[in-house]
Amino acid sequence: MSAEIKTVTDIHAIGQAQWDKCAGTDNPFVSFAFLSAMEDSASTTAQTGWQPFHLVLNDEAGQAVGIVPLYVKAHSYGEYVFDWSWAEAYERTGGRYYPKLQSSVPFSPVPGPRLLVADDHPDPDRVRRILIDGLAMLPEKLGMATLHVTFCSSDESRLMEDAGFLRRTGIQYHWHNRGYQSFDDFLGALNSRKRKNLRKERKQVLDAGYRFEALRGDDLKPRHWDRFYQFYRDTSDRKWGQAYLKREFFELIHERIGDKTVLVAAFRDEDMVAGALNLIGSNTLYGRNWGTIDRTPLLHFETCYYQAIDIAIAHGLATVEAGAQGEHKIQRGYEPVITHSAHLIADEGLRRAVAQFLKQELSHITQDRDYILAEHSPYRNAEPNK
Repeated sequence: MSAEIKTVTDIHAIGQAQWDKCAGTDNPFVSFAFLSAMEDSASTTAQTGWQPFHLVLNDEAGQAVGIVPLYVKAHSYGEYVFDWSWAEAYERTGGRYYPKLQSSVPFSPVPGPRLLVADDHPDPDRVRRILIDGLAMLPEKLGMATLHVTFCSSDESRLMEDAGFLRRTGIQYHWHNRGYQSFDDFLGALNSRKRKNLRKERKQVLDAGYRFEALRGDDLKPRHWDRFYQFYRDTSDRKWGQAYLKREFFELIHERIGDKTVLVAAFRDEDMVAGALNLIGSNTLYGRNWGTIDRTPLLHFETCYYQAIDIAIAHGLATVEAGAQGEHKIQRGYEPVITHSAHLIADEGLRRAVAQFLKQELSHITQDRDYILAEHSPYRNAEPNK
């Protein structure tokens, strides 16, 4: 392959046609529309600690055949695969952990491809290997200590492990559609106690006077986004102390992927009091952000989890991914799923320490997942989801 590999600091330097030819259509989070909205709204900049630094492999005609969405990070916020202890340990010994390189979807713990390959390329595995080699050269070239590829696919993490990256696993909780035709069909798959509890929770919210609308496309108006942004700011300020996403970001994704955007809005009388933003992929509903000005118990579960299941069933989607963490999702039908990441660490001492930590962490995660499925699954016949 006669090719050139380089980095660019502006997604528009690659362009939508070439980017999306590599990204495909399955996962909206790696699409040009979503990531360009991040950049164009100034949500991902050097000032926010997320400087775009995308890796691009061009063929002899100058066309992109491989891309890695990549960022120079000045901190570890907004990643959901935590390496704070690694940074602290390295800096305690005199090392400089930041800036670092991060391949991910900013502020989004969404599993998906990170080694993006043109859909018509005859040798995609070779492109992936070249992209991995390109990534591996960057830390030394830039004088950085680490490079991280988070929430990548299992196959990608194995390829990077073969190239010297350290492989890490985590747990998320996803809902799986087993051919349900209605929410009651789903309830029928649960054990009796969990089924009664879910019905009780949904009834309690509806009896309290809430109603829900799944707003999409032209149904979404600026007033809805204004209100939702208020919720987002309130949640971000309370939990993390800073809201990275700008109001313009939500306007841009509405313009660019409005057909894949679903805002579950909770109303009391005519007042919108809560909202959950979801994106629709080829076979998955992705929960994105949530917020509310109403602290009523169970409103979060209905808005984010049960309404998402309703939408997935109505659209024939196989999976709902409701974000990071949250063992409380288990009793509501969401099951533990292993997530993957890969980490390149230049300093040998730090690498050895992290490798030992990851070995122990993997054992705990596997045990936790098996225990959850064996002891806490809400389903009558629980089967592991790889």
